[in-house]
Parts: sequence; C-alpha cells; structure tokens
Amino acid sequence: MAGVGKLMKQAQKMQRQIESLQDELAETQFDVSSGGGAINIKVNGAGRFLSLNIDEEFLKEDKEMVEQALLAAFQEAATKAKEYNETEMQKVTSGFNMPGMF
Repeated sequence: MAGVGKLMKQAQKMQRQIESLQDELAETQFDVSSGGGAINIKVNGAGRFLSLNIDEEFLKEDKEMVEQALLAAFQEAATKAKEYNETEMQKVTSGFNMPGMF
C-alpha cells in the first residue's frame, strides 16, 4: 500500500498549496471601470467586491444608462475574478492524479 501513502502526501501537499492560493487570491486585486471611467470597481481574486466609486456627474445621467453601466462593471469584475481564480486553481490541482478516478 505504498501507493496510498504517496497519494496521501500528494493530497496534503495540494491542500497546503490551495490554502496558500486562497491567501494570494484574497490579496490580488482587479480594477474595473465602466461608463467611460465614471464607475470604478475593485474586486479581489476570490471574487469579493472591495470598493465602488461612482462619479457624481454620472449619477445625473439617465437612470437606465447608469444601471446598465453599473451592471456591466459588476459583470466584468466578477468575470475577471472568476477566470483568475479558476486559472490559478487549475495550476495547483492539475498535478494531482488519483488512479482510477480521472
């Protein structure tokens, strides 16, 4: 059962790498803007929204346009965070081979 011991060591190593990655994701930040720079959103690699800044002059625009710009900014920020998270997680988990599972 030497294979089981090796597999356990791989799993423990991967767990440590994932924990380290989670810390890194929380520290990595992305800035996204929309509405010609009138809306700025900051999100981290874990997908947590950190800040939102809206230019006061932009709020005087048509309500529907402001809502669409906000939605576009949030969607772009969420997409960036998700893609970064998935890419980095794939790097950590790609070397883990469980015989008979994949």
